[in-house]
Amino acid sequence: MKTVLMVAEKPSLAQSIAKILSRGSLSSHKGLNGACSVHEYTGTFAGQPVRFKMTSVCGHVMTLDFLGKYNKWDKVDPAELFSQAPTEKKEANPKLNMVKFLQVEGRGCDYIVLWLDCDKEGENICFEVLDAVLPVMNKAYGGEKTVFRARFSSITDTDICNAMACLGEPDHNEALSVDARQELDLRIGCAFTRFQTKYFQGKYGDLDSSLISFGPCQTPTLGFCVERHDKIQSFKPETYWVLQAKVNTDKDRSLLLDWDRVRVFDREIAQMFLNMTKLEKEAQVEATSRKEKAKQRPLALNTVEMLRVASSSLGMGPQHAMQTAERLYTQGYISYPRTETTHYPENFDLKGSLRQQANHPYWADTVKRLLAEGINRPRRGHDAGDHPPITPMKSATEAELGGDAWRLYEYITRHFIATVSHDCKYLQSTISFRIGPELFTCSGKTVLSPGFTEIMPWQSVPLEESLPTCQRGDTFPVGEVKMLEKQTSPPDYLTEAELITLMEKHGIGTDASIPVHINNICQRNYVTVESGRRLKPTNLGIVLVHGYYKIDAELVLPTIRSAVEKQLNLIAQGKADYRQVLGHTLDVFKRKFHYFVDSIAGMDELMEVSFSPLAATGKPLSRCGKCHRFMKYIQAKPSRLHCSHCDETYTLPQNGTIKLYKELRCPLDDFELVLWSSGSRGKSYPLCPYCYNHPPFRDMKKGMGCNECTHPSCQHSLSMLGIGQCVECESGVLVLDPTSGPKWKVACNKCSVVAHCFENAHRVRVSADTCSVCEAALLDVDFNKAKSPLPGDETQHMGCVFCDPVFQELVELKHAASCHPMHRGGPGRRQGRGRGRARRPPGKPNPRRPKDKMSALAAYFV
Repeated sequence: MKTVLMVAEKPSLAQSIAKILSRGSLSSHKGLNGACSVHEYTGTFAGQPVRFKMTSVCGHVMTLDFLGKYNKWDKVDPAELFSQAPTEKKEANPKLNMVKFLQVEGRGCDYIVLWLDCDKEGENICFEVLDAVLPVMNKAYGGEKTVFRARFSSITDTDICNAMACLGEPDHNEALSVDARQELDLRIGCAFTRFQTKYFQGKYGDLDSSLISFGPCQTPTLGFCVERHDKIQSFKPETYWVLQAKVNTDKDRSLLLDWDRVRVFDREIAQMFLNMTKLEKEAQVEATSRKEKAKQRPLALNTVEMLRVASSSLGMGPQHAMQTAERLYTQGYISYPRTETTHYPENFDLKGSLRQQANHPYWADTVKRLLAEGINRPRRGHDAGDHPPITPMKSATEAELGGDAWRLYEYITRHFIATVSHDCKYLQSTISFRIGPELFTCSGKTVLSPGFTEIMPWQSVPLEESLPTCQRGDTFPVGEVKMLEKQTSPPDYLTEAELITLMEKHGIGTDASIPVHINNICQRNYVTVESGRRLKPTNLGIVLVHGYYKIDAELVLPTIRSAVEKQLNLIAQGKADYRQVLGHTLDVFKRKFHYFVDSIAGMDELMEVSFSPLAATGKPLSRCGKCHRFMKYIQAKPSRLHCSHCDETYTLPQNGTIKLYKELRCPLDDFELVLWSSGSRGKSYPLCPYCYNHPPFRDMKKGMGCNECTHPSCQHSLSMLGIGQCVECESGVLVLDPTSGPKWKVACNKCSVVAHCFENAHRVRVSADTCSVCEAALLDVDFNKAKSPLPGDETQHMGCVFCDPVFQELVELKHAASCHPMHRGGPGRRQGRGRGRARRPPGKPNPRRPKDKMSALAAYFV
C-alpha cells in the first residue's frame, strides 16, 4: 500500500484537517521533535487505497542568514553585505529539528500533499518542505505526478473536502517573490542597521535603544508617524469667529441654526455681520427640503479593515489582533484572516454561513428575519484573487472564546451579517432661514428603516430633534444671535488605524506584514503607544527620520519601497525575473548606503542636539584595568561601561541591575568586577567587563560571566564554584552564588533554574571533594546555631546537594524571575571534580517529576 504524506502549517491545523478527511477514524502520535503530531488513517488517493500521514510544520522551516564571519559585526564592513556576503538557508528554529522530522516522516512516502496557508508565505514554505522531503521519498516512475497543493480558505468540511478533490501544484513564482523579499530585507536592513547602530552607540550614552534598526518597510512606517508629529509641532493656531442663531418654534422649543458662511477670520467682519443680524426680530424660511437617503452597508471584511477596527474600536494592537484572528482560524471559527479581497465570489454559500448563526443568543432574531425575507447580495468590492473575505465559519459564544478572541469574533460576525443586510434608510429634512442679509440652516434625520445598523448599532444614524413643519415664507421669532470666538486646532498624532490606512495606500508592506512593521517601530523605542492607540514618536525616532530626510529622503519616503513591492508582485505573477529584480534593487540601495555613510555627519549634527556623548553620560562605577581610572556605568539601553580616558566601551548583560562587586579585581586583566542581578527572586553572578567582551580562553564565548569562566584557580570562576550538571538543561552547570547569603542560591549558568538552599546558613563553600555516587562537588555548610537542621548541637555538614539526605529537604528548585538572553545552552564542558558534567546516578528519580521527592532539586517548579 502506498503512502501519502500531508503537511499543514500548524499542528492544530493538521489535526483539524485530518479529522475532517478521515471522518474521525485516525490514530495519532507525537513526532520526534515533540512539537508536531502525526495523524494516520487509510483511504483512497488517485483511485487506489493508500495510507495517509498528516503532520505539520510550525511556520517557516528555514530562514535566510549570512554565512560565517558575515554574521559578526566587528569583522565585516556592512557595505559587503549587499553583494559579497554569501547567504544560506538555515533552520528557522534549530531546537525543533524540523528538517530531520520531515525526513523521518517523509521517508518511503509516494506522494505529498501540501496544506500550507494559501498566500505567498505559504507557497514559500511549500518549497521549504519539498526541499527536505523529496530526497527521501520513493522515486516516481514514468513521470507520475507526486507533488500536490491543496488550496482552501476555511477549516470547514466542505472547503477541506473540495480542496482535496481539486488538488493543484505549488506556485514557484510566488515562492520566489518571498525569497526576493527576504534577501532584500536581510541585506539592506542589516547593512544600514549595523552601520548606524555602531556609529551612534559608540558616541551617545542616552539613546535608550539597544539596536538602531533600519528596515525598507519599517522606516517609511516610522516616517508617517514623524510627518504627523512635524505638522503638530509646526502648527500655529488661528482665531476665527462664528455666528450662532437660535429661533423659537414654540414656547418650549427652539432650533439652533448653523451659519452658511461657516466662519470668518476677521473679527471686524464678523462683528459687522452680527450687528446686521441682531437688528432682526424674525427669521424667514427661505427653503425646505426632505430627501430620502441611504447609508450603505459595509463592504465584505478584509485584513486591513479588520486591523483598523480592532485598533480603533476594540483597543487591540494590530499584531495582537492578527494573532488572535489566526487562532480563531485554526480553530475553525473564521475563514482565512489574510486577504485583500472585499468581494464574495458568485458561488460563495452566503446562506450557509448565515444559517450557522441562526440560533445565536445575540443575533438570532436578525439572522432568522434575513433568512425568511431573503438576504441582500453584498456590495461589489475589490477582488484581489487571493481568498474570500473574512467570514465566520461556525457559531461561538462568549463563554466558549472569552476575552479578546470573543470581541474580535463578535465584530467579524456582526460585520458579515451587515454585508448581507439592507442599507439603512433615513429621511433628511433641511430648513434654510434668512435673518437679515445672512442665511442659516438646520437639518434633522428620521430613520425609516435601520437595515444593517440593527446588527451594527454603533453605525446607526444619530437621533436628532424633529424639525417643525413649515414652508417658504413662514417666519419664526429670533431667540438670540451671538458671535463665538474659536481657534483652529492641530491634528492629533496618528492612530494605528490611520497608519494602517496610509501603509495600504502607499503599498508599504502586505496585509500580513503591516502589523509586524508597526510592532517593530514600537519595540525599537521609535514610537510610544499613547491613549486611544495613538503613536507618538520618541526623540530617537524623530532624529532618525529627520536625518534620513537630510541625507536621502528616499530612504524614508514610501515611494521607493512601493516600487519594490510592485516588482515583487511581478515576480509572483511570473512577469519579472527574480535575479534581475534582486540585482537592480540591491544595486540601488548599495549606492544609497555608500552616500549615507559619506553623509552621516548630517544626521550626527541632529543627534548632538538631542543626545549626550558617552563621556558626559552615566555615573562612575568600577575601575578600568588599563588606566585604573573610574569607568562610567551607562544605564540607558544597551547598558554598558565607558572609559573616557581609554575611549573604550564594554557591553554588559541586559535586563538586570549592575553594581560594584566588593572592589575585587580580575586576576587576568586587573579590571574591577561588577555584579549582575535579575532581582531578589532571580539569579546573579559577577563578571569582569573586559573578559565579558574579550573571552580569555578558547572554550569561552563573548558574553560569559565568571560563572562560565574556565580559569583553573580564580575564586569566582566556574572551576571553583561549579557543583554539577543542571537538572533542567543539557549544557548548563549549577553554580553557587557566593553573594546570595543568608538566603543562599545555586543557579544554572545557562538556563533560568535557581535552587534556593540553606537559608540562614553562616557560610557555604564548594569543597574540593566530589560525590562518590554522582561526581558532583560537595558543599561545606556552616549553619546558624539557633536554626541548625542538624541533630544535637552540630552546625557543620558536608554533603552532595543531589544525594545527601540531610540536604534533600533544604533545597527548593525554582525558575528565575528574569533570565538574561546569554543564558542559552551551549556545548557542555567537563571541569575538574565533576563540575562540568555531573551524572544523575542510576535509579535516581527524574528531578523533572514533582511527585519524586527523594531528590533535593526535585522539590517543585515555580
